[in-house]
Parts: sequence; structure tokens; C-alpha cells
Amino acid sequence: MKPILKHSFEAVSLLTTNNGMLDVTIVPAFNQPDWIIPSSLVLSVDDYHERTSSYDWQQQEVAVFHLLPEEQAPDKMIVLEGNTLEHRFALQTMGELRHLQARISEVKDIEVPEQLNNYQTLNDHEQLESINIDETEGRFSENDVLSYLFQTVMIDEKPYLVPDLDKIAHQLVDLDS
Repeated sequence: MKPILKHSFEAVSLLTTNNGMLDVTIVPAFNQPDWIIPSSLVLSVDDYHERTSSYDWQQQEVAVFHLLPEEQAPDKMIVLEGNTLEHRFALQTMGELRHLQARISEVKDIEVPEQLNNYQTLNDHEQLESINIDETEGRFSENDVLSYLFQTVMIDEKPYLVPDLDKIAHQLVDLDS
């Protein structure tokens, strides 16, 4: 089996400035701070009301990451650009996206909010064991925010989560293969 070569993700290139401004999209997330991602990564925002693990977008099947609990009905599918065509994936959530232009100096790194340290939606011991295994292998779990957290930031006194999109994309592609 040929090993998958992981592309080195250059996040700085996504934060191209225009007079010191960042163009970001705020994605609603449940049981965690809303996600903040570079707007240039958003390829499509579609109405979609069924929970799914894959989504057909422009004749390409993309894996789906869920930002809401299983019992919550989604209404949005957000397709994100990846390092390669194969590394595109979608976010499934509910609520309105917001677009924001923020000065680089207004984005402050913050410590992980206390509620994220205590966040668990685990129903049984089996799920806990699988998350521990995932963490030791460097994998994420949708049920464990800290496993895909890249950074938390504050803009206008509101915390946001910066996800490790590269980690999510590579794991979703690996699982899909």
C-alpha cells in the first residue's frame, strides 16, 4: 500500500491581507464556539436538511464533518476547498453563516475556554475508549472538540474556534478510502 503524502498546509497564504484586514466566515457550531474559517475556502453553501456522511457536489463525492449533534436537524452543507481535489470536504450545520472583515490586530489568541475542557457528549464507555485510541493516533473525533482544535481566538469579545482543517480533511479522506 502506497503511503499518503501529507501536503504541508500553508494557512498564512489563506490569510491574505487587504489593508490589514482578514476576510473570514463564521460557521455556527453547537456545544462549542462558532468556527472561524477563511472565506476563500468556502466553495459552496447549500440548503441540505438530511444528516449524511458524504455529499455529492459538482460530480464529486465529499466527506462530511458534522457541527451539530445527531438529534439536531441540519439545514446547511458548506463545501470547503482542500489542499487537493480529494481533500475537499463539507461541514454540516444549522443556522446562518456570517461574513466578517476583521483587522489582523483585532484577532487575539486566547486560552481554550473552560467549557471546551469539560465538553463531552459521550453516551457510554465504548465511545470513551474509541476517543482515547483516536487521540493516541493523532486522529480526531467529532465528539471531542480538543481533538480537532487548532486555536481559539477572540474578536469583539466573542470567542471563536479555529479548526485544524488540514487534520480533518486528511482523516476524512483516509476514512473514505
